Amino acid sequence: MAALTQTEFQFPGQKSVYHGKVRDVYDIDNDLMVMVATDRISAFDVVLPKGIPFKGQVLNQIAAKFLDASKSIVPNWKLATPDPMVTVGLKCEGFRVEMIIRGYLTGSAWREYQNGNRTLCGVTLPDGMKENERFPTPIITPTTKADEGHDENISKEEIIAQGLVSREDYEVMEQYTRALFDLGTKMAAEKGLILVDTKYEFGKRDGKVYLIDEVHTPDSSRYFYAEGYEEKFLKGEPQRQLSKEFVRQWLIAHDFMNQPGQTMPELTDEFVNSISDRYIELYEHIVGETFTKADDTEDIAARIERNVNEYLRTRKG
Repeated sequence: MAALTQTEFQFPGQKSVYHGKVRDVYDIDNDLMVMVATDRISAFDVVLPKGIPFKGQVLNQIAAKFLDASKSIVPNWKLATPDPMVTVGLKCEGFRVEMIIRGYLTGSAWREYQNGNRTLCGVTLPDGMKENERFPTPIITPTTKADEGHDENISKEEIIAQGLVSREDYEVMEQYTRALFDLGTKMAAEKGLILVDTKYEFGKRDGKVYLIDEVHTPDSSRYFYAEGYEEKFLKGEPQRQLSKEFVRQWLIAHDFMNQPGQTMPELTDEFVNSISDRYIELYEHIVGETFTKADDTEDIAARIERNVNEYLRTRKG
């Protein structure tokens, strides 16, 4: 199966391109952004050496569904999805922080908690919590947004004091983060899932704060299956989950957390295909529809270029 791991398009009106860990973002006339969700996959802030077939399509289509579902409560950047792996939207000036909201104590927060830390991004955590325990109220634990290397935990007050975001804008982002998480939680519950934690990114355009980038995808979010959650929690057993955490756990089991001296383990074709299957599984659970694989009989990059060029031509009219 083919996977798209690199892009080098030249779209009409293109001013620049930014290659992220997973997405390649093209600036069109300093007005629009063409965001290509590639099949790259990252974990522990490093891009893995092999692409995951259909992962980009899964991410792009899940994000599009949630952007459409939430636009009545939070303004967002999306205008169109001219290709299964592409979203085109308004160019916004992105804030240099990511808003992470957690409904449960798990993942990196649990690892911090196990190490004895009881304050996370300025939020005080009670003693005596267990792994995967639900917080009384979801907590917001922002991070800085790094172009390379590790994002760093940071508190609301540090963000404001460092001038990364004004207090006024931060409080809008905070309000939007809670509203989006509440909606995502309800939508997940309808499909028998628990939205455990997620991250949102925001930007500004013409003085207005917009939700940008992806939303509620398996790259940015963690889901548990609701069925069996309570029983597994009481027994201290691992939860059945749909997220990228299983990739992290596989890497940890192979002695890789991107620490000095560690070597990336070989990703077998079998493991790569199993990741692809897990991403498709999440799509079908969270969206509630059968996943239709995009036509990969032609070159994926050529298909994207044709579809995006057609959209840009039609938009200019």
